Amino acid sequence: AGSGQQSVTGVSAADDGNSYWRVRGRTAAVCQRGTPVRCGQAIRLTHLGTGRNLHSHRFTSPLSGNQEVSAFGEAGEGDYLDDWTVVCSGTYWVRDDEVRFQHTSTDVFLSVTGEQYGRPIHGQKEVHGMASSSQNNYWKVMEGIFMQPSEAFQTEQYHAEL
Repeated sequence: AGSGQQSVTGVSAADDGNSYWRVRGRTAAVCQRGTPVRCGQAIRLTHLGTGRNLHSHRFTSPLSGNQEVSAFGEAGEGDYLDDWTVVCSGTYWVRDDEVRFQHTSTDVFLSVTGEQYGRPIHGQKEVHGMASSSQNNYWKVMEGIFMQPSEAFQTEQYHAEL
């Protein structure tokens, strides 16, 4: 059901090697490596294993009936439906804080609830877009790689690890 694009699923294990995403600038934007991500900034999340972007559109998700979230594009190239706004408190998105991602075109929040797939991805949870904010759409970075910010940002006081 849905668009036929690659499914995006969630697992409970924090050390799942298939759960790594690269934070990039939004479609057609330049994002210098090491630049802190501001709350309210539009970004793109690219899956490290497939090179596809986190994507959403007005298709119904197969399990919950919410808005479908999929993986789209090739080698990080996609379209404007790959853009998500970082919703957080403070000035920058920091590693230990919870964050929400709101789809820039449809305004849904990236969410995961209890719906689980059967075969062939038994036990994995459906990731989808929800129209309203709730406890189901808070996310937290569990792992990451620190990238040294440029000299222009080194004088500011913040925690830039993501």
